[in-house]
Parts: sequence; C-alpha cells; structure tokens
Amino acid sequence: MKKFLHIISKTPLFDGLPENQLEDIRKIAVSKHFNKGEMIFIEGDEGIGFFIVADGKVKIYKVSSEGKEHILHIFGPSEPFGEVPVFTSQPFPANAEAIADSHLLFFPRTDFVELISNNPSLSLNMLAVLSKRLRQFTVQIENLSLKEVPARLASYLLYIANEQDQEDVVALTVSKGQLASLLGTIPETLSRMFAKMAGQGLISVEGRYITLIDKTGLAELAEFGKYVS
Repeated sequence: MKKFLHIISKTPLFDGLPENQLEDIRKIAVSKHFNKGEMIFIEGDEGIGFFIVADGKVKIYKVSSEGKEHILHIFGPSEPFGEVPVFTSQPFPANAEAIADSHLLFFPRTDFVELISNNPSLSLNMLAVLSKRLRQFTVQIENLSLKEVPARLASYLLYIANEQDQEDVVALTVSKGQLASLLGTIPETLSRMFAKMAGQGLISVEGRYITLIDKTGLAELAEFGKYVS
C-alpha cells in the first residue's frame, strides 16, 4: 500500500496534495497487471475510469480504415491516461495496449468523481494536466501536417532531451518501429533520417542512446525543416 501511495504522489494529477488526500485517492485505486501485447481498452469501450502506470509502458493508438496503426502517445511510470472519459462520460476515443509487462492503477469513474467533488485542488490539477495534454496534441498535429520527417525527428529529440532533463545524451524509451509510428512515418525512413542527421554532424547514434552533437542545428531543422548552419 505504501508503494501505491508513492506512485500516486509522483503523478502530476495529484502533485502537491496533502498526504490525507493522497490516502483517500489510494483507497479507491485498483491494482491491475497486463502482459506485453495485452489490450487494456479498445476504442469505443465505455470510459468507466482511468489509469496510472505504476510500472511498464502503454501505447495509445488509433487504427485507420486501411488498418494502419498510428501511435498517439506512449506512457511510462507515474503517467496517467484515459482521463477524459472520467469527465465526459464518453467511450474511450482510442486503443490502449501494454507494450511491456505493466502494472497499472485503475481509478473507477464513479468513485473518483465523488472524490473530486469535495476536493477543488484535485480538479485544478486535472485541468492543468489535461491542458498540457492538449498542447502536446496541438504540437503533434502541427508536426504531422506541416513538417517533413527530418523536422519531426529533430523536434522529438529536443523534446525528449527536455523531458529527460538531459543536455547532450538522450535514451529512446520506445522501439524505432514505435517511434516511426509516433512520428507518422515508417521504420526504413526513420533509419535513413537517423543516418543522414548523423552524417551532418547533428547527432551520433549508439543503440538506443542518441548524442545531440549540434542542438542549434537540430533546432534549425525542427523550425525550418532544413539544416541551416
């Protein structure tokens, strides 16, 4: 139970809440385990609650009418997902699948709504997280619709450097196939872009570790779609 409390306290939704309120949230949490490749929910399923990743990784994705998969988000430890149906009483708008053996905390909608009705600070936290998620979607839509693959990749590398609080070396936390889907391309094209950017002296690649050699050049590529320097 102490582990659950620690996970909940590290989640942005519940940031800054006092311990007694965190304990109330813990009491309604349901522990669930999913094997790699197991579906958590399918688009159209009733939104009966939301999840927090305690351990593992989860991808959120949609499938086109032609059967092509496009990843929208990949979530890791302490990150929530599936929150919107909690407020809208709508079905889940996408699919969720464990891409590693995963331990999740599930929060039933009815219990959670009752809890936040008496806790305005929790409501404000959720609004902040959902607003951040909306900004991420806006950037993703802009990248996919207006930028070519090299600019999308440069933007992503700079983004994860910021997320991982790293100056020079970032670690890819997903496979290159999953990253290709996230960036709206195919693995072969992504591999060519990594090689080209390495040849330009922007990055070096060693397995899943990417060294950002020229961050100014990457920023130019992300902004203008070409390496200016």
